[in-house]
Amino acid sequence: MRKKFLILATALTAASCASVPAFEPQDVLPDAPNSWSSAPDNLSTAPTVDWVASFENDRLVALVDEAFAGNPSLAQSLARYESALASARISGANRLPTLNGSLGNTRTEVNNGPSTDSYSLGLSSSWEVDLWGRVRNSANAASLDAEAAAQDLRGSQLSIAGLVAKAWLDLIEARQQTELAQRDLETFQLTLSITERRFTRGLVRSSDVRTARSALASSEAALASRRRAEAASARSLETLLGRYPSARIERGESFPTISELSGIGSPQDMLSRRPDVLAAERRLEAAGLRVDAARAALYPSLSLSASTGTSGADLDEVFDFDGLVSSLTSSLTAPIFRGGQLRAQRDQAIATAELQVAAYVQTVLAAWQETENAIYADTILAARVDSLGRAFEEAAEAEDLVTQQYARGVATIFDLLNAYSRRISAESQYISARRARAANRVDLYLAIAGDFSAAASADPAAHSGE
Repeated sequence: MRKKFLILATALTAASCASVPAFEPQDVLPDAPNSWSSAPDNLSTAPTVDWVASFENDRLVALVDEAFAGNPSLAQSLARYESALASARISGANRLPTLNGSLGNTRTEVNNGPSTDSYSLGLSSSWEVDLWGRVRNSANAASLDAEAAAQDLRGSQLSIAGLVAKAWLDLIEARQQTELAQRDLETFQLTLSITERRFTRGLVRSSDVRTARSALASSEAALASRRRAEAASARSLETLLGRYPSARIERGESFPTISELSGIGSPQDMLSRRPDVLAAERRLEAAGLRVDAARAALYPSLSLSASTGTSGADLDEVFDFDGLVSSLTSSLTAPIFRGGQLRAQRDQAIATAELQVAAYVQTVLAAWQETENAIYADTILAARVDSLGRAFEEAAEAEDLVTQQYARGVATIFDLLNAYSRRISAESQYISARRARAANRVDLYLAIAGDFSAAASADPAAHSGE
């Protein structure tokens, strides 16, 4: 494997005259199929759905836009992108000559004598002739770093949109679970009231009353737990939006309708869309250029410098250009002994290129894995929602029957509470399953880097002023 990485790193940096090394992903990645193994072939068309809009909820779109404006993590990514842009400009400036101006005054003091002043005015310029492409490659590597930072920003936008969507779904689930617990509490209160009346008439034993009271107390505890979870979900969403976490955000009432899965592209198409994959590719290319720059540092360098200026005892003489003195200097320097520093820097650059190769492969494999998992789960979770929906319906029907039987004295308190428990469990699981299916659809859109229109408000180029 080390030999393979060395060969690739060498191939990436073979031509120092090239502005960006040639890189072909198929050289290092395993063979990928034309379609996802967990999806039918008809889904291999490129995705065209705006996934945020596909949930058909204006509230979600507004929340994503608010997060783009106020999320502190996204602000950090934007700052890192702008810093990378500035670094690229700094590196690019090294390819141009420098020009400096000077205006000086010198006063000479003599003991027991008059002081004298002299003035000087001058211009100086210097430039390193980029014989081996070291400066150019360093500048181009910095530009690729900026491109990688732009992809990181895009990835942060995608991630924040996904986190907001899933936090919104979590809040909907938490609200529905709280409402379920509230309804159940009312049911247990009614059951206790009925049981107590029947006890006073001698139709049930005192143990039935105590059992009903115990069930009511457990229901009260469950409601308290659900309220706590709802408040925590609300605060999580508010924090993502950049708000104070007061748990006062408006709650959603129902889950979005999950449409039939449409085009999701192919494994190869995904490589050109995933921000983390594109960022890893840019960093790999930048590492290759830095190998070239480190090698070029071993060769001689040619520098040119020029200066011109005047001097005199007063300012009039300084601005008398008849006395202008100019010089032009060229120097060729070559490293002879630096204790192995330059070769160590070259070896370090090669090792960094190897690291970026491995990082690129790992990023792509993780992206493929995430997509395959989400596609497979989409079908499984749809079936689970359907099954739990039927389980809930049957449990609710059974609860109604047992309630009627208890009222007639046919069923016991334990039969009734058991029916309640099955229905509560089935309904709770059904709510959670609907949230899980919707959240997995979000994960799928994140995995394939699906388009989302709200991201236009945080486009990297818009913030850079370009």
